[in-house]
Amino acid sequence: MKKIRIGLLGLGEIGSGVYSILTQKKDYFAKEIGVDCEFAKIAVRNRSKKRKVQVPSSLITTDSRSVVEDPSVDVVVELIGGTKEAYQLVTQALKSGKHVVTANKALLAEKGDEIFELAARMKKWVFFEASVGGGIPVVKTLREGLVANELTSLFAIINGTSNYILTKMTTEGTDFKDALKKAQEKGYAESDPTLDLNGMDAAHKLAILIRFGFRGKVKLDDIYCEGIQRISSEDIAFANEFGYRIKLLAIAKKTPGGIDARVQPTLLPKDHILANVNGSFNAVLMHGDRVGDILLYGRGAGSYPTASAVVSDIVDIAKRYKRLEEESVITMAASRRRLKIQGISSILARYYLRLHVIDRPGVLAKIFQVLGSHKISVSDCMQQERRNGSAVPLIILTHGVNERAIRKAVNALDRLPVVSGKTQVIRIEENGGE
Repeated sequence: MKKIRIGLLGLGEIGSGVYSILTQKKDYFAKEIGVDCEFAKIAVRNRSKKRKVQVPSSLITTDSRSVVEDPSVDVVVELIGGTKEAYQLVTQALKSGKHVVTANKALLAEKGDEIFELAARMKKWVFFEASVGGGIPVVKTLREGLVANELTSLFAIINGTSNYILTKMTTEGTDFKDALKKAQEKGYAESDPTLDLNGMDAAHKLAILIRFGFRGKVKLDDIYCEGIQRISSEDIAFANEFGYRIKLLAIAKKTPGGIDARVQPTLLPKDHILANVNGSFNAVLMHGDRVGDILLYGRGAGSYPTASAVVSDIVDIAKRYKRLEEESVITMAASRRRLKIQGISSILARYYLRLHVIDRPGVLAKIFQVLGSHKISVSDCMQQERRNGSAVPLIILTHGVNERAIRKAVNALDRLPVVSGKTQVIRIEENGGE
């Protein structure tokens, strides 16, 4: 049994979870799996900070570079977050002959090409199960379990913060600000939740899923990204009236024009399986050409769920270690082609439109005239009771239409004197998987 020495970068929530699991289950891993893992060094920013785990002071250092360059370290586990420093440390670890495990989705989404290419040259592995979906084994499922399949579509709820907020707004009638405050109080949202709310966290994860699910490279900037900041209690209530729930979805679908890749608030039918993924849970629904639909569901964040995924990668490397030393290991992700991503303006979808219109005779005729001039067909419409000439919500659901047409129509609608404010536009997905 070969002993694997680990250099850990970061001892926060996830790092503490990793340390706890590997130390508490050390005998189990050794006896039942044949893996003997021990910590060589642990880098932290602040030695005196109180932590959830008791670590021998001899293991602690504030010099991260000494960890990645330590000749006795076999695997570097990067859990510091961010991109600039993490990129420098990960690349230095690979150049120093270490395998790497990371939970850093932003790093892989933005610098994945360079990292995987370097890993291939150095004949080292980069494992990153914890970067998407917390404790859900989605990366291994794509890389190994679905190897006989070509994915045709992927729909995912992969940001626990936004899902928790939308769930609170749906089930309790909480407004956006109060739901965000509760998410922060429970630790589901950071003090600065910008990347969760604007969809970028989910976009980082989607870039990783596309790389392995659709077997090609994708630029983060090519993924259309829209967050939940403009979703109101009104939208939640009206969606419910029409039989829908609103979720922040990461979507990737094969189309004749390339991969339709986007992160967006989405109306899903109430009986859709993803519409019933609530709270901070994550779920990934995929359709393979051989297996059909498959759903992965679980905790998308948190110390132990995420640490569980990190430990699975460490154990995976340890189990393969002898073969990795003897064989030329080429990371398949490094040599993949650049995927063609379909532009958002050319997608075909159904739409939910919420306008605030001045309640007076002839208003509906003017709205429908604009939609008709852009060849947009209406499937359903609802207007609230009159409010003595004040602006009232008008909800319109369309049939399938090109995104370019809907944008032109909305621009025209917003210029009408009878329309107050900016029209809310949310895409509708009736089906998932197939």
